[in-house]
Amino acid sequence: MKNDTSPSPVGIKLMDAVANLQNSESQESFAKALEITKAYAGSGAVTHYSAVARLFFDLFEMFETGKDPREK
Repeated sequence: MKNDTSPSPVGIKLMDAVANLQNSESQESFAKALEITKAYAGSGAVTHYSAVARLFFDLFEMFETGKDPREK
């Protein structure tokens, strides 16, 4: 079990994007992840609200790193 409480590099980039979206280097990743997440949330396929937040973070991570977050 992982007890590391330090934020992930992707988490730090996400916090920066939220705090300073207009000047963030992650602005494009944030916008893409938000657009896809909004479409998913509006589709009626959501079974639990936490799935929306998880999807957004996974998409943001994918756009930032270029890697599939499911391969962790």
